[in-house]
Amino acid sequence: MTLHAITVLGHDRPGIIAETTGRLAGLGLNLEDSSMTLLRGHFAMTLVCEGDAVDADIESALAPLAADGSLTVTVREVPAEQAAAAAGSSWVLSVHGGDRPGIVSAVVAVVAGVGGNITDLTTRLAGDLYLLVAEVDLPAEADVAGLERELADVAADLGVGVSLRPADTDEL
Repeated sequence: MTLHAITVLGHDRPGIIAETTGRLAGLGLNLEDSSMTLLRGHFAMTLVCEGDAVDADIESALAPLAADGSLTVTVREVPAEQAAAAAGSSWVLSVHGGDRPGIVSAVVAVVAGVGGNITDLTTRLAGDLYLLVAEVDLPAEADVAGLERELADVAADLGVGVSLRPADTDEL
């Protein structure tokens, strides 16, 4: 069995998910992980599927999705990897405030600086209000209080609010 990473990007319309997953199921591929969202009216989906199909067959099966030029589809084989067991703890990081360049990079750099790993990140812009919500895995040895202080300092410099709270396991 082979793993394939598939992306579908472009102008949103009803039926993209149904058509994509139907074609993949028709090839006998099992959908293992996926993320789908709308970004300013544009559809973005990433899938990881497992099966015996080769990339060329998957590309051929998905080609009708991109035939009118409104969507772009990519397919590539990826190595199978075992997910590492979390040795630390899971947290939810929220940032909100006035929009400006550099919010994401400044905040995630603080998390990375303590060895934290961002496992999911979503941002939204509503008018002038910017919102970032991230799921973060922190190593067991991380100084959470120190991280919160550093995040507060960065947030103050950016003029935004920030919070870090333990993730409820049923939220992830």
